[in-house]
Parts: sequence; C-alpha cells; structure tokens
Amino acid sequence: MRALLILGAAALFAACHDAVTPLGPRLPPPSAAAGVTAPAAITLDQQSSVLNDAEPWPAGGTHVGKDFGPTNPHLGDAIIATFFWRGTTNTISVVTDHLCDVNSTPVGNNYTLVDYATAGGYSMATYVATNVQGFPDPATTSDQKLCVHAIFADTITEGGMIISAYQGVGTIAGVGAHHSATGTGSTTTVADPGAIAVGVGALAYGVTMSDGVVGTDPPPGFTSITDVGDAAIKADAQYAVFPGGGSADPRWNWYFTSLHSWLATALALNPPPHLVFTVQPTTTLPMMTITPPVKVTVTDASGNAVTGFNGPVTIAIGHNGGTLLPGTLSGTKTVTAVNGVATFADLSIDQLGNGYTLVVTAGGVTGAESAPFNIGAF
Repeated sequence: MRALLILGAAALFAACHDAVTPLGPRLPPPSAAAGVTAPAAITLDQQSSVLNDAEPWPAGGTHVGKDFGPTNPHLGDAIIATFFWRGTTNTISVVTDHLCDVNSTPVGNNYTLVDYATAGGYSMATYVATNVQGFPDPATTSDQKLCVHAIFADTITEGGMIISAYQGVGTIAGVGAHHSATGTGSTTTVADPGAIAVGVGALAYGVTMSDGVVGTDPPPGFTSITDVGDAAIKADAQYAVFPGGGSADPRWNWYFTSLHSWLATALALNPPPHLVFTVQPTTTLPMMTITPPVKVTVTDASGNAVTGFNGPVTIAIGHNGGTLLPGTLSGTKTVTAVNGVATFADLSIDQLGNGYTLVVTAGGVTGAESAPFNIGAF
C-alpha cells in the first residue's frame, strides 16, 4: 500500500632583475558563495616600446607612436600605453590607434587617461583601452599591424612609449585601483608609486622612468614587460598576477650617482566581474514557487557589487536532480538586473529530486552555480 502511495505521488507531480623590497601585506581574498566560478587570470599578450620617436604632426603638434610586432594583440584585449617625454604638462590631445598601412587607417579604440606624473622636467602618462576591436587578428601583413599613438598639442622632445596588451580583462570595471608618485635621489633610491589593492585574479602593472640612465632593480615578485633607454631617459615596465587578490606595491631601486628624478605608476587590471548567489535556492515542493526569491549579484574582483550593471541575467537548471523524470524549471528565467542585482521571484521545478543546482549567466560576466537543493518534502 505504501509503495502505491509513493508511486501515486510521483505520477501526480510529473510534467572566464633581483629582489629588493617585499610586496606590501596581502589582503584576504573576498569570500565566495557556493558554486561561484573563479575568473580566469589575466595574461600578458603582446608588448612593444620605443624612445626618440617624437615627430612633427602634419596638422600641428607632435606624434609619438609604436606598432605591435611581430604579432597583433587579440580582439578583446586591454591595452596599456605609457608615454614619456620632456615637458612638465600633459598636452596630449588624443590617444588612439590605427593600422600601419600607407593611409594610417583609423581603428579608433578609446584610450582613457589613468595617471599622469611629472618631475625633473619630464612627464609620464598612462592610458588604457579595454575590449579593443576593429583590427585584423592575426595580422597577416605588415600593413595590418596595430599601431597606438599620441598626438601632442605642442612640440615635445625625447618622446617615447611602452605599449602592452592583456587577455582576460573585464569589459565592465576593467581598470582597477591606480596611483603615481615622483621623487629625486643622488644615490641608490627607491621608486615607489604606492600600494594599490588588487582583486582576485587581477593583474598589477607597474612602470617607472627617470632622467638618470643607470641600473635598476625591478620589483620582487613581478615579471618584466620591457625596459628601454637612450641617452636621456630610461624606463622599465613590470607586471604581476594575483590569483588570490591582495595588495601590490611595486618598488624599484634606481642606482643614481648624481641628482636625478624618478616617476612611477601602478595600476590594476581586473578580470570580468562574476555572478554570486546572494540568496540561494531552497528546498520546496514540486511546482511550488521557490521562496525566498533567488537573487544573484554582479560583483567585481574585490567582491564589491557592480551597481552599474543593469543588463539581462539568465537562470537555468545546472545539475538536474529529478528522481524519476528530469525536472523542468518554470517562471521568469531572464530578468534585468537593478543596480547589479537580479531577482528571480517566480521560479519552480516540477519533479521530485535531490541535489538540483541552478546556473546563471550574463553577457561580459563570469557565471555561477548555486548550492545544491532538493525538490520534495522539507
């Protein structure tokens, strides 16, 4: 009789150099909700550099530019461009990119000023573009190479630049914390832009320059991007990836033997934000609304809500725990996030079972899977 009752109930419900000074203290990584998919670490893709490249621009002012070679970055990369020049004011009117063909065919990605520093009669400015598009990937001829340039409104001398491209940077809040500092020294001198916070899986970029062409020690724990020098300027760029998040404080030793100035900048590139179940699905009866409503929040690499995200978020069954038949999810399965939070107020599953999970996805955001839950008696 009991077996018949159980079968009857089931039928009813069926239907993403040398160590000198230690890094700053690491912050604890943000806690993650069950089922969060960790973002993939950011990686260096391509780099290039040049000094003594200041040239008159036909429309007036000065041009400083460099191509990526021998290979273009990948579509979707983030590009950091740091410019160096003699001068005490940032007169860059535009930073953009073009192909290296005879017509300098515009590509037109948007490069945003992140930090500017000046000392000792020299300047350094760092610009970032995320999710770059509009160029051949890969480049099959030299005419298809991507070139990044700055146009200065006035005449500058001793201009140069370092460009580097990175895969795995988020299109939402891709640029994180940043800081610049300057100083002088006549003996061995530490160049320290200051500590910045880096989120889980983020990359810290550090760059320094000086009018003293002398030896340097790079920051411990960092990897070289490139270093360049001429008779008047020396510059060095480094990066480090922080899988667990924390803080980054890149410091260089400059081996000055007479009075010189240094400039240094540190900035963070963040992986894509990710979805977190902030209200998990709970056990409920078949075909009954899951309460409280399931909620997911878009969070950045440091675990903070990305309140500017107001895009669509879609939910579906991940692991289907249906006992006799696969369960079907009903309700509004795509909702629009409000201030980074998506609320699914009318979800239900029609089949008895244990260990169901739900998965959520959104454009430009790393998805997540919920903690397991059951459909059946409490």
